[in-house]
Amino acid sequence: MVSNFLGVYRPGLVYISDPSWANHFPIVEKSGLNHTKYPYFDPKTNGLNFKGMIETLSKAPEGSIVLLHACAHNPSGVDPTQQQWREIAEVVQKQKLFPFFDSAYQGFASGDLEKDAFQIRLFHDMGLQMIVTQSFAKNFGLYGERVGAIHFVTKSTDVAARVASQLKYTQT
Repeated sequence: MVSNFLGVYRPGLVYISDPSWANHFPIVEKSGLNHTKYPYFDPKTNGLNFKGMIETLSKAPEGSIVLLHACAHNPSGVDPTQQQWREIAEVVQKQKLFPFFDSAYQGFASGDLEKDAFQIRLFHDMGLQMIVTQSFAKNFGLYGERVGAIHFVTKSTDVAARVASQLKYTQT
């Protein structure tokens, strides 16, 4: 049992796109969480397997974490449309899933930093708590520097304080 971001004890299950960046799997494993895959890329169409993705996430247990590539999906390069992001957000909200965005290529998908953050703003505007990680190695030309940020979006100062308390344990 792992305490999730909301402070409720649930099994730690992380849904990761198939395919995904290879390092996502060992990172999740090292954190002590279990993972499973959700359909993402359809090799027959070289596009998004949106139906498979939605069907799988619609059956995910409440409190599960869903790892989402914000834009320029790695390794497929295929992204949901804005309408598909709205449907994904609705499923996440309905199923009470916890979104975790990996934003490594903001500005690369559309050429516009604002447009490539649409989905994160959408989830925020819907009142969803989430984690957003950002890499600045590519879009700021800082290759090899491992420069980035992690953001915790919470609904209350109480939850924010609990997150801050837990983060103190991760400092070295």
